[in-house]
Amino acid sequence: MIDKNTFGSRTALFHTFGCKLNFAETSTVARIFASRGIQRVHEGDTPDYIVINSCSVTEVADKKCRQAVRSFARRYPHARIIVTGCYAQLKPDEVETLPGVAVVAGTDRKLELADYLDRVLAEGEEDGASTFVTPTKEIRKFSPSCSRGDRTRYFLKVQDGCDYFCSYCTIPFARGRSRSGSIAEIVAQARDVAAEGGKEIVITGVNTGDFGKGTDETFLDLCRELDKVEGIERYRISSIEPNLLTDELIDFVASSRRFMPHFHIPLQSGSDDVLKLMRRRYDTALFREKIEYVRRVMPDAFIGVDLIVGARGETIERFEESRAFVDSLPISRLHVFTYSERPGTRALEIEHEVSQEEKHRRTRIMLAISERKLREFTERFVGTVRPILAEHPRHDGSMAGFTDNYLRINIAPQPELSNTICPVRITSMHPEGEESEGEVVG
Repeated sequence: MIDKNTFGSRTALFHTFGCKLNFAETSTVARIFASRGIQRVHEGDTPDYIVINSCSVTEVADKKCRQAVRSFARRYPHARIIVTGCYAQLKPDEVETLPGVAVVAGTDRKLELADYLDRVLAEGEEDGASTFVTPTKEIRKFSPSCSRGDRTRYFLKVQDGCDYFCSYCTIPFARGRSRSGSIAEIVAQARDVAAEGGKEIVITGVNTGDFGKGTDETFLDLCRELDKVEGIERYRISSIEPNLLTDELIDFVASSRRFMPHFHIPLQSGSDDVLKLMRRRYDTALFREKIEYVRRVMPDAFIGVDLIVGARGETIERFEESRAFVDSLPISRLHVFTYSERPGTRALEIEHEVSQEEKHRRTRIMLAISERKLREFTERFVGTVRPILAEHPRHDGSMAGFTDNYLRINIAPQPELSNTICPVRITSMHPEGEESEGEVVG
């Protein structure tokens, strides 16, 4: 390995696409670079290296990554560009032809990026990019990551990969098989967060509830141990499949002081026929059962739901089934995604393709339902007092924070409250329900 002084005074700019997991991994890469003497800079500075952590969940995601590479190559012609992540894993031959790219690294190689940069520098100038991609079937390693968000939350990676192979999804091909760290390793990371003064941790993964697969440890075991870490005031589960959201886990969250009443549960379709075509591992009956159980034991819980519209096989009748089902659920918000064709997926074999115009129409319908549900959920709490974790002041001096049940509340600027839990009376809400106004009590 090259001594860090070989780099001299070097800088790197990091650009991340996609999920919270990617952001956690980018943060870890930045720390590794810093340990080698490569300091992180932001857009506007002139970096020596540019690290792009890519996403490939849709064709639009691929396109955004290509556009970013070309834009950075134009703006910083002397910088070496390193592309990693799902797009790099799935289409390395395409990525390495992009201008300015010096290193292409697959999803399991992110924590070795500094080593690859060492190698490129040692070998000197050469034409083309150096590519380091493990065949997806051979990916076995779990790389731990933890990042601090822009405000006060930390994102802790506990699991990676997925064994589900839903018909529309490329994630198993990009991330590999399901794997995870040990409870002891992850609890140690949570203790490190507490030592840094962190108060809230979002538990992330590709299929988070699959934690511990192949071992005698379970996701519930992990949650119980994390709940014991002193100094951490809040945990949130970023997303969990409905078939892995057990009643026992719901009961645990309901009884825990540190796990917040907040669930993010992917549905993807409210039509059983479409769920079968998607190769999902549940039906609408099970999904309703889980939502209603959460609502019964935690009446104030925020429940976010992922939904895909316009998938292959979603006829107008099946869309109406999905719309009616979603509308009937006691949820707080929808995260609506317009279906995107992905090469190599089984969904391409399904008959009945939905036109782009019709996809956008259906998306608008579901977004309207989401806005109404968020507004109705938020209205329930106007006039009540709930605890928020106050974030650091924004650039304009304003302040906000999230309640335990994930309502974003603006408060009068009081910098001394940053990163503290404080009671707030919710005084009013914005028409869309996106944010509300509140005043600190006491």
